[in-house]
Amino acid sequence: MTAVINFNEVLTAVGIVALIGVIVGIVLSVAEKVFYVEVDEREEKVRDVLPGSNCGGCGFAGCDACAAAIVKGEAPVSACPVGGADVAAQVGSIMGVEVGEMTRMVAYVKCDGTSDKREVEYDYFGIDSCVYADMMPGSSPYACKYGCLGFGSCARVCDQKAIRIINRKAVVDEDMCIACGKCLRVCPHHLIELVPANSTHRVQCASLARGLEVKNACTAGCIGCSLCAKNCPSEAIEFKNNIAVIDYDKCTHCGICVDKCPRKIIKVYG
Repeated sequence: MTAVINFNEVLTAVGIVALIGVIVGIVLSVAEKVFYVEVDEREEKVRDVLPGSNCGGCGFAGCDACAAAIVKGEAPVSACPVGGADVAAQVGSIMGVEVGEMTRMVAYVKCDGTSDKREVEYDYFGIDSCVYADMMPGSSPYACKYGCLGFGSCARVCDQKAIRIINRKAVVDEDMCIACGKCLRVCPHHLIELVPANSTHRVQCASLARGLEVKNACTAGCIGCSLCAKNCPSEAIEFKNNIAVIDYDKCTHCGICVDKCPRKIIKVYG
């Protein structure tokens, strides 16, 4: 049986589709005018200067959001940690703001508990991920419940390949680090922080335990004796939750804390 094409029906269908297209076009045109938001041209200029990595290290959702925040005065011209001083200077020029001296920041792992220094409570055979290991009993298969788990979650999110796992502990290559902050956000024990690259003395422990509990768990843990703080001539060290914390603005790099620490967990860098 041969189908008979009704050209009137075809023309009607085409006309309806065309009419719908015209109506949609008019609606979109009106909506564009009604909901149009004027964009500060500086925002586009700032966005063009930013590196475009959308890493979130600035604290915003991406480079577009960072540029908008800078133009609105909600973020400093130096908000992008990846761009560093060069990008900050360009953004400052666009915004008509003079950029002061910037301190380069790097990621730092506050743990020296390599596998040869810490006690193991049980063997972990799960997914090779710090996030999953943190879900196990005690949040760690090791006796220290605060240290580096060593399964490389931080290394996997580092676009710069600046983190390696050596002897079951994360180690940062500071020459490659751009301080994007991705590793900070993925570490379930919150062991990684951004510190000034020129800081020469750093506490390599984040345990909240103290005394014998620390000694029984790891040979590289801070026991909270406070000798470093008591002997610091510039009062640059204080104790927070049983752990020594250095104020890098006050530190004069005299090295007394290193000599006084009985556990040798204050390390010299640079």
